[in-house]
Amino acid sequence: MAIKTYANAIRDCIAQEMRLYPNVFVMGEDVGLQGGIFGCTRGLYNEFGAERVVDTPMSECSIVGAAIGAAYMGKRPIVELMYVDFSLLAFDQLLNTAAKARYMFGEQHYVPMVFRMQQGIGRANGPNHSQSFESMFCHVPGLKVCIPSNPADAAGLLRSAIRSLDPVVFLEHKALYATKSEVPDDSEFMIPFGSAKIVREGTDVTIYTNFTYVQRCVKVADRLEKERGISCEVIDPRTMVPFDKKTLLNSLKKTGKLIIVHEAWKPMGVGAEIAAIAAEEGFSYLKAPVVRVCSKHQCLPFNLDLENAVVPQDKEIEEGILKVM
Repeated sequence: MAIKTYANAIRDCIAQEMRLYPNVFVMGEDVGLQGGIFGCTRGLYNEFGAERVVDTPMSECSIVGAAIGAAYMGKRPIVELMYVDFSLLAFDQLLNTAAKARYMFGEQHYVPMVFRMQQGIGRANGPNHSQSFESMFCHVPGLKVCIPSNPADAAGLLRSAIRSLDPVVFLEHKALYATKSEVPDDSEFMIPFGSAKIVREGTDVTIYTNFTYVQRCVKVADRLEKERGISCEVIDPRTMVPFDKKTLLNSLKKTGKLIIVHEAWKPMGVGAEIAAIAAEEGFSYLKAPVVRVCSKHQCLPFNLDLENAVVPQDKEIEEGILKVM
């Protein structure tokens, strides 16, 4: 095990895969000499050269289209789109070409590629660089969607994504890049898709959350258990597509109560789907209505104080837990 930041875990995983597989390459804006604006490709250009670490023009549609063509020809591109907000410029390529290729060609063609995108708040990047779009990608059949919340999960899920035959949307939270944890050095370390992680065991209420809110919910849960004797189970889905229903339902069977916490907007967010699964397949386990604690349905401000007023805070998470109790 080595202690690595979230960003370094991603970079080291990419480097290991590129050393193992000559058909793996990186492309995107400023991924070469600059090493990416978040440092996730730093040093790769010097090791692998311009043919495998490709700086592209500022055109997301062109980047994704070229990557799809490369994947058709046997390559395994890792595309960095810098900010998830910019993926909207390539939605036709992502949703109508990459996602549908395997189906349209009767599995004669695969599109093994990874779309790395950064999302989330915490840097005062304003309404066009801070959004959370996971629900959009989850809605489209043919795409797998990863949402790692720590360095080890980032490395293990990314390796699984690179080796997948399907296009994978790999969402990274920009506020997590400097966080650290132990990461296995094993170049075969992989986390299978569809395997949620119980981050904290509990018996009274299930908290389903993602990204930066995983550790925030753990801290709130620790405090509530100490102060009020409430035992919270915290679950990190790790991938939204495929989604691990079994872990969710087993937890509900134990606790009978569910609160969902995420940074994305509340209407039509992934929390709504999780609540629907609980209602449709775990209704007999529920002892109280499901509670969602999510961002307000408005644009994200530049000002950090105003940004914090929009997204869930620890007090709101605690209030949600007490409400469901």
